[in-house]
Amino acid sequence: MESLHPRIRLLWIGQGVITAAVFGVVLAAVDQWLLEVPTAALAAVVGLVFVLGAAYAIRLYQVWQFELQPDALYLERGVITFVETAVPFVRVQHVDTQFGPIERALGLSSVVVYTAGSRNADVRIPGLPPNRARELQDTLRELAVESEADDAV
Repeated sequence: MESLHPRIRLLWIGQGVITAAVFGVVLAAVDQWLLEVPTAALAAVVGLVFVLGAAYAIRLYQVWQFELQPDALYLERGVITFVETAVPFVRVQHVDTQFGPIERALGLSSVVVYTAGSRNADVRIPGLPPNRARELQDTLRELAVESEADDAV
């Protein structure tokens, strides 16, 4: 199975930092307008949220994997709830590569696989170098086209 690029951890840890900062602002607002919160307690909660966010990001990186098998794209991910997904190539509708601003700053991109279905019909593979994302997009597109011929028989 293929792992994501290690720089994705920076993006996910950054999300943990933002979550900790939001927690700090909310607690500061509570302290200002509702009830007094000791500064040490406020700092401890913000620090705990940051540590938990960083630990979550590191663990998520360790478990996030994907693989192209002869019949489908397989993905394994999740920290609290572990999810295994198989996307048969015959169900692939189209494949996008996405380059968000933060991902671009880190030299990363994502591949989004849209499948036939109405609920949770897309699968996103984050944290790929742009050349790997384009290569994976081309491969998935070719495998989807090949599987259409098999499906029509």
